[in-house]
Amino acid sequence: MKNNKVILVVDDETSMRKNLTDILQPEGFKTYEACDGNEALKVLKEVKPNIVLLDINLPHLDGILTLKEIKKIHSDIPVIIFTAYGTSERAIEAMKSGAFDYLEKPFELDELKIIINRASEYSDLLGEVKQLRTQVSNINLFSKNGHLIGRNPKMQEIFKTIGLIAPTDATVLIQGESGTGKELIADAIHRHSLRLDKPYVKVNCGAFSETLLESEIFGHEKGSFTGAVTQRHGRFELANEGTIFLDEINNMPQSLQVRLLRVLQNQAFYRVGGEESLTVDVRVIAATNKNIESEVEEGHFRKDLFYRLNVVRINIPPLRERIDDLPLLVEYFLRKYDQTNSLAVPPETMEKLQAYSWPGNVRELENTIQSAVVMAREKIISIDKLPIRNDNSSEILSYDSLLKEGKSFKEIIENVEKTLILRALKQANWNRTQAAKILDIHRRLLYSKMKDYGIE
Repeated sequence: MKNNKVILVVDDETSMRKNLTDILQPEGFKTYEACDGNEALKVLKEVKPNIVLLDINLPHLDGILTLKEIKKIHSDIPVIIFTAYGTSERAIEAMKSGAFDYLEKPFELDELKIIINRASEYSDLLGEVKQLRTQVSNINLFSKNGHLIGRNPKMQEIFKTIGLIAPTDATVLIQGESGTGKELIADAIHRHSLRLDKPYVKVNCGAFSETLLESEIFGHEKGSFTGAVTQRHGRFELANEGTIFLDEINNMPQSLQVRLLRVLQNQAFYRVGGEESLTVDVRVIAATNKNIESEVEEGHFRKDLFYRLNVVRINIPPLRERIDDLPLLVEYFLRKYDQTNSLAVPPETMEKLQAYSWPGNVRELENTIQSAVVMAREKIISIDKLPIRNDNSSEILSYDSLLKEGKSFKEIIENVEKTLILRALKQANWNRTQAAKILDIHRRLLYSKMKDYGIE
């Protein structure tokens, strides 16, 4: 690729600047260098580069503030951020502030060239890109709580998507298995939205009966049903001008799906038993732990509501598909639960953690580390203290081992049945109705089996 485009390289490490210059100049780029944000802004006023490569961790004026200043001077310049952080917050902040893309150090040379080529090809269209990546004010939204963590490419794409759509009012549908962090994704979207200082209301649609859920979401008038002794404002009213997060939306009864569809269409609704139409301005984020298309095909979820919710779709991979993130997550949870900051994870323990299938995903990993911290001896997280089975592919015990133990056919079937029920209950967050659906059995049969096996 030969061209006459100019790239400004901003990094406080001389060797890094030299390496990048040595890579770029043979590709036909003319390069300028700056060692910090202030020097970069001086160069920018003298020379308008086509692309800026900007390290996020700079002395004096950090990368985020430098990025914002660059956008004030030349809003159409694509800025590619370098970050060495495994958490998403600064990457999301960079994307939200108008970065074209970002790379984590150390990065692959081919990946750098691809992103630079893309920035170069689309440099004339960055006005449109800038609109999609709406800038927000200089308020510092960096939070030390609820971090999203991941270097896995699938997670990196999710972080970029959050950076793009958070400052908009687009409805978002988050899909992922139980324990993958759907609520954390929703939290991050609201935290980086323009509605940050407005209400953020959460509803678990699988935690209420149909009658209670309707009252919970839409509110009710006094006397509208037995026990309605006062007027109650629903969650949509409480979330006015802010964001509402509807978790386990797939568990919402179809009668309420119709009402929700009307809210999404008109931003208006009635309280239960009410005659006055209430209008609200609410951004909706919904989450499902099931394949929503399958739910639609099977008639459990309305197709028209699905289309309304599916404006922006975020699919969260299970932990087994991003196992390369496990060491980062382990380190994070260790810092969270080890107040002494003295515990270590030896290689053999980490190998066992990475070999396990994690059916409960990140939530199961967090509980495992928390338990291991409590049980730790001599500042070591040992293998035998991990509350996970040796059979890493499944929680169901090997049939061969059961036969060798002299178990009867009836005992083996009961063992498998109990294990399947427990797994379904865990997957459904101990919602028995949902667990019965997962197992495709009647609720009464599930209740009976739970009683037989002493599952409370």
